[in-house]
Amino acid sequence: MDKDNISSTPNTQHPTPKGFYWDAFKTFFKIGAFTLGGGYAMISIIQNEVVVKKKWIPEDQFVDLIAVAQSCPGVFAANISIFIGYKIRKTPGALCTCLGTALPSFLIILFIALFFHQFMDIPWVAAMFRGIRPAVVALIAVPTFTLAKSAKISLANCWIPIVTAIAIWLLGVNPVYVIIAAGLGGFLYGKFIKPTE
Repeated sequence: MDKDNISSTPNTQHPTPKGFYWDAFKTFFKIGAFTLGGGYAMISIIQNEVVVKKKWIPEDQFVDLIAVAQSCPGVFAANISIFIGYKIRKTPGALCTCLGTALPSFLIILFIALFFHQFMDIPWVAAMFRGIRPAVVALIAVPTFTLAKSAKISLANCWIPIVTAIAIWLLGVNPVYVIIAAGLGGFLYGKFIKPTE
C-alpha cells in the first residue's frame, strides 16, 4: 500500500494518487462554488462528498478534523480542506483541496468587484440573497445532528455541547479556548477517572 494513503479502515477507500488529485480538486471546487455562505455552511456538503459518497475518510476522523480546523487561525473553509487533503495525500493532496476550495471564491469576488455597482442594484439579486440567508442557517445546523453520533454524544456527556454553545454564543468565549479546555478535560477524565474508556 502506498505510504501516502490514510490508515486503513473498513469504511474508507484509497484512491490512486493520479486519480485522487484531479477528483479532489473538482470535488472541492464544486463545494466552494455552490456553498453560499462559506465557512460552517460547507460542513454538511463536505461531509456528504468526502465521508458519505467518496468514503475518503471515516466520519469520526472528519469530526476530529473539524475541531482542529476550528482551533487553527485562518479561514475555516481553507483549514478544513487543507486538513482533509493532507490526511489523504499529504502536501500534494492539501494543495489540490485548498486550491479547489479557494478558486471559486476568488473568481466570484473578482467578478463582483469588477461589476459591483451594477450587480448590487439589480432587484432580483437582493431578493435572491434574502432567500439564501435562512437556508444557510439550516446548512450549518444539519451537521450538528448528523455528526453527534460520531462524536459519541450521550446522556452522560450531552451537557458538554450545551455548555460549549452557551460559552461561545452568550458569553463570547473564544472557541479556541473552549476546545483547549474540552481537550484538557477529556485528558484528565481518561487519565484519572475512567482510564479504560
